[in-house]
Amino acid sequence: MAKHPTLLQHFRSFAYQNNIKDFDTALEYFTVFGGTGWDVDVSKSVATLIEEKVLSNYEALHVSMTRYTHNNGLYHMMLSIIALGVNHENDVFKKAKVGREKGEEAIDYLVSKSLIKFDLSVEKPLKEDGGKSDRILFDLPFMRFWFAMISPNYQSILDGDYDEFAQKWHKIRENFSILLSNLLLLELVKETFNAKSEKDPIVKIGSYYDKKLEIDILAQRKSGDMIAGACKYSETPAKSNMMHTLIEKCQKAELEISDYVLFSKNGFTPEVEALKEKEVVLLSGVDLSSLLDNLTQDDLLVYKNKKY
Repeated sequence: MAKHPTLLQHFRSFAYQNNIKDFDTALEYFTVFGGTGWDVDVSKSVATLIEEKVLSNYEALHVSMTRYTHNNGLYHMMLSIIALGVNHENDVFKKAKVGREKGEEAIDYLVSKSLIKFDLSVEKPLKEDGGKSDRILFDLPFMRFWFAMISPNYQSILDGDYDEFAQKWHKIRENFSILLSNLLLLELVKETFNAKSEKDPIVKIGSYYDKKLEIDILAQRKSGDMIAGACKYSETPAKSNMMHTLIEKCQKAELEISDYVLFSKNGFTPEVEALKEKEVVLLSGVDLSSLLDNLTQDDLLVYKNKKY
């Protein structure tokens, strides 16, 4: 296995290993078990597999985790804060009630252990004082799940009482996969634009953020041209205000954008569909499925950790 496989490589390996062809199904199980190399039986619910593979094996898994964290309370607290959605460095320090020096030491250590990584804004704000502290993301889905849901509830889990875990997981499980979907979407955007212009490929892709606003997708091509995008996960098709809001954000950030991309899981209204004639790339949940096209044995990664 490559020393640092991409999220997409982990995802494709997971889908191939477990013979999952449907994107939404793969994402649902990958959100919890991604990066473990475990076999997953999708005829069983995620909740059932969590109990069988994680909760029932808590003590052994906890021992594995302490190889990274050395049972350091600050590390565990900060990892749980990040896993539950507070992911800008300064906000993490504030939530953890830790000073900058000690907090940065902890973050640097956890990055060195490949538990978390920095997700920098593709472009910095024009005004130096307008920048927001660096964003931090988990490297692997299972680690994020562990520190979001298992580590904070360890006492009841250790006692064999899973009710507290189940109640908390029920509250967040529907939206827990959106972050991973957004990250995988970046791979789709890269593939889509590179196919349209092979001579001017995307060389940098991520998001934009400053103290006042965030743009879901921002990419830079080899030529320097910029691509901006927005994401929507509601059950209804996206309306034209999605495009208007994106353009407004780019103007406020003083970004010169050559192309726009909109992603809406459940498609777009006819009004937005008409925008395709104006150099706007529209992507939906159906397009995300292409990330699992043509899976082969070559996609399979070999994991060395213990299997459950």
